[in-house]
Amino acid sequence: MTKTATYGTWQSPITAADVARGKVLLSFPAFAGDEVWWQESRPAEGGRVTVMTSGEEGSGARELLPAPWYARTRVHEYGGMAYLPVPAASAFGGFDLVFANFADQRLYVQNALGGAPRPLTPLAGGFRFADMVLSPDGGEIWCVRETVTDEGVSRAIVAVPLDGSAHAAPSTIRVLVTGADFFAFPTPSPDGTRLAWINWDHPRMPWDGTELRVASVRSGLDGPGEAGDSVRVADASLVMGGPDESVLAPLWRDDDSLYVASDSSGWWNLYLVSAEAGARPRPLCPRREEFAGPLWQLGLRPFVKLADGRLAVLHGRGQQQLAVLDPESGTLTDAHLGFDAVEGELAASGGAVAAIAGSPRAPWSVVRTWFGGATEVLRRQAAPTPDLAYLPDARQVQLSTDPNGTVVHAVVYPPSNPDFEAPDGEHPPFVVHVHGGPTGQSLPVLNLEKAYFTSRGIGVIDVNYGGSSGYGREYRERLRGQWGVVDVADAMNAVLALTEAGQADRRRLAIRGGSAGGWTALAAVTSALVSSDGSPPRAPVFAAAVSYYGVSDLRPFAETTHDFESRYLDGLIGPLPETGALYEARSPIGHVSAQTCPVLLLQGLDDPVVPAAQSEAIAADLAEHEIPHAYIVFEGESHGFRKAETNIIALESELAFYGQIMGFTTPGVAPVRLS
Repeated sequence: MTKTATYGTWQSPITAADVARGKVLLSFPAFAGDEVWWQESRPAEGGRVTVMTSGEEGSGARELLPAPWYARTRVHEYGGMAYLPVPAASAFGGFDLVFANFADQRLYVQNALGGAPRPLTPLAGGFRFADMVLSPDGGEIWCVRETVTDEGVSRAIVAVPLDGSAHAAPSTIRVLVTGADFFAFPTPSPDGTRLAWINWDHPRMPWDGTELRVASVRSGLDGPGEAGDSVRVADASLVMGGPDESVLAPLWRDDDSLYVASDSSGWWNLYLVSAEAGARPRPLCPRREEFAGPLWQLGLRPFVKLADGRLAVLHGRGQQQLAVLDPESGTLTDAHLGFDAVEGELAASGGAVAAIAGSPRAPWSVVRTWFGGATEVLRRQAAPTPDLAYLPDARQVQLSTDPNGTVVHAVVYPPSNPDFEAPDGEHPPFVVHVHGGPTGQSLPVLNLEKAYFTSRGIGVIDVNYGGSSGYGREYRERLRGQWGVVDVADAMNAVLALTEAGQADRRRLAIRGGSAGGWTALAAVTSALVSSDGSPPRAPVFAAAVSYYGVSDLRPFAETTHDFESRYLDGLIGPLPETGALYEARSPIGHVSAQTCPVLLLQGLDDPVVPAAQSEAIAADLAEHEIPHAYIVFEGESHGFRKAETNIIALESELAFYGQIMGFTTPGVAPVRLS
């Protein structure tokens, strides 16, 4: 029998522990013979990332990398694909596992026959490795190496011998390419004589402008390495790209030409281009859709080649689908996986493709498919799936949020619980979820964290504000120079559109976000309320705000964050010192006022991206102005919480906080102590 109860007080079978168990991340599929391998996080093991295999046909998934080994690279601090299957040195065949170990950032190899992993790289040197490929002769790993010392950070494409000699003799690591701030996608030609890669320099981010370059290289088995063997970027052929064109994911068609993604049209589309400088690229399937996404992690391959020469690709606007592209005719045929969205990394072997896919009622899953044939699910997120009636219906919307008709993309998750209904005339509280990046994107895929709230009578709206990926370069660049303005306005206007439509309670609106999303949440309840141009101040929109490791003070962030993002704010705000006044005007620090709503701050103490000092500073500012707030810290947590116990505490604290501020009880959850 359905009970009548106020929104926010509904009892739900979805617990914070369920959500924490469901925070298993599946990523980076790869083929090892007929098997599919992938990375899988383990919240119950402190967030450890292992490598899994589908096993032989019918044998089921099993773990390849036992505890305490932890496959995670810190290159760019966001890491990426941290492993590579390589043909086993053993006469028994199979595949060895090469991986970057999180604790010491060294490369190791795990023999296919078992035994302890053995190191391939030295302990000293401050080295980190990512974006690995097997050299053409099979004797080396070619990859991006990041070197972190007291003097700074540098990067190169290097060759690490698989025989383990570099463990004791670091000089045997050959430097292949130098001369740029950043590298990605080292890709040898089929004949092994040339190497393609992507590079870019500060202050650009890889979605701003990159270069596709090609140079002649030689294999390590051709003779001993010498210092003069390395190629400088300036001496390599510039094939495509530049300061205002983002090119990604080179893939050799043959020894003389490559497929590549470029946003020169305003959308990341696919092209065929000669490996020689000055050639005119040929568009393969020009559409106002994205065939690639922003390069936050290394190792992403948004398109791969099948045995018959066709390409398995991702394409779409907002969310992407898997399809097969005939590069000669431009014909695009969707795969019809039975999932609504596919993540940005693919792998292929023969005619089979492996991907990570999900839907509003199906969690992210590792799938293997054959075009025109069957699709099998190899692994699902280990999330306990409740009765579907407790899951919200994800509704994608486009909201016109200002007099100019600007369209903002969002996903609405209304409250849903078969056991309860609200009193007549009551509108639900709503929480704006702000994704990070800020070039990230929220997709309508089963997420128990959202269901944790919606099943209790709290609606959620994911706002893909201006600056988000998935909608073309023009939409991304709405945020250029406007961080803290466009994102805040889009978040506010999107949820206000729900209130105007009678779908949300205007008095009970909250905003929450992590990292860059935490910044937007804090800016929306502080600096956005202050007029810097003489216009009337904006009236408060939100009754509560939650920041997961969010930026609160721009100038210290620009001066102390890690190298990958150290010049990011040049594009989001402006270069320092010329635009220093903007940094101060938009920072939440210094703009807390009597209009600022209560705030919950959640912070990992080992965060190298947004240091704890950022949350400490805004907490002190809130205390000085006597704004109710709570500051909860977690030892051993970095950027993005990985431990199950951390996620349980954070989520229950967030729910209790909303109840305390919005005036409803939260059964089974203890109140948060507010200062």
